[in-house]
Amino acid sequence: MSSYAVRQTPGDTAWFRHDRFGMFIHWGLYAMPARHEWVKTRECRPEAEYEKYFRYFQPDLFDARAWARQARAAGMRYAVLTTKHHEGFCLWDSRYTDYKVTNTPARRDVVREFVEAFRAEGLRVGFYYSLLDWHHPDFPIDMNHPRRKDPDAQAQNEGRDMRRYAQYMRNQVAELLTGYGKIDILWLDFSYGERKEGWMRGKGKEDWESEALIALARRLQPGILINNRAGIEQDLWTPEQHQPTQWLRHPDTGELVTWEACQTFSGSWGYHRDEASWKSPDMLIRMLVNTVSLGGNLLMNVGPTARGYFDARAEAALKVYADWMRLHARSIYGCTMAEPAFLAALPPDCRMTQSEDGSRLYLHLFAYPFAFLPLRGLAGKVDYAQFLGDGSEVERSEGRMDHFGDGLLEDDDLLVLKLPAVRPDTPVPVIELFLKQG
Repeated sequence: MSSYAVRQTPGDTAWFRHDRFGMFIHWGLYAMPARHEWVKTRECRPEAEYEKYFRYFQPDLFDARAWARQARAAGMRYAVLTTKHHEGFCLWDSRYTDYKVTNTPARRDVVREFVEAFRAEGLRVGFYYSLLDWHHPDFPIDMNHPRRKDPDAQAQNEGRDMRRYAQYMRNQVAELLTGYGKIDILWLDFSYGERKEGWMRGKGKEDWESEALIALARRLQPGILINNRAGIEQDLWTPEQHQPTQWLRHPDTGELVTWEACQTFSGSWGYHRDEASWKSPDMLIRMLVNTVSLGGNLLMNVGPTARGYFDARAEAALKVYADWMRLHARSIYGCTMAEPAFLAALPPDCRMTQSEDGSRLYLHLFAYPFAFLPLRGLAGKVDYAQFLGDGSEVERSEGRMDHFGDGLLEDDDLLVLKLPAVRPDTPVPVIELFLKQG
């Protein structure tokens, strides 16, 4: 079994740490301007101007079943949908606002269709819910708000009541957690209480009334997992848009924590027509492998178009995962960071995962070596080695790496893998090592 003890959380994260790979879906009115999900505040768009997107939102090609099939094919085991992003637009038929998808030409409860489709494909479902709301009249103007640069911005704040807004959030979260069956994840976003700019201040757990919000969620969905972005530690730590280089630890106790890196295919979460920094196939696979090799999960984002489909670039990225995971998923599901003794044998340009039962190691080759791959400390510990992709044997020897009698390397603890000259045709080849038992 895995030798790593992970900090206990209110929810049971066992399934989460087994499944390792999920789909994030950022979708809202911002898909129409198609230039970043923060377009409303980046461009300081007035409500009356932003309203046109609400009037014309008609995703006629939206098919939640197609989304779900692509997620499952890509090897994703769960999905998180932005039920409401910072713009305040709701993708379900909330009775607490008119600013919702069922009042647009779409006339469809997107959340319901998402849940039903992804459940039908055997995927767990999660709801993202923004703590920010740039549409709600009680949400105070701050440094992130679209109205922050208005000459009368401070005057506009008069009469806004954060307590009423916090109640609004609880009402909506209650709707989401009672109207759609079992929900596996509540992904709240985000707190910035430490920020202050002149008369404007950020918002944190006291403003959100996070204790009450989280207590409500756990009462309505006792098995749910909740992230830490409401300012109170819960189940999941969520580093964003960077690759951690070690397993995340609790800042006070040093304990290993349950964590999930959230990333994008390109530089934007929402659909961005002209954004060009799409990640290469190699980088996509390496991000997944890197994350799992450090005991984490990867939540990879797709931003559907305004008409409701994944564009060709997103589909191509998903196919990269589909092709690789079809042959290599065994090195991801139910795997974690390898035990320290095995990590000590790790060659340069490689990453290693280990099955949670401890019986197998998975060596991911980021750079393909020529002829030999020496692994110090593994002599006598490996019963069989093969390329995971096709199940073909990888020949090995112990104690000596020798070529035409040159005696290149000798060590009693040395395991040497002999590799074919032609690299397997995949972004990241994987060698599966079956460990001797007993």
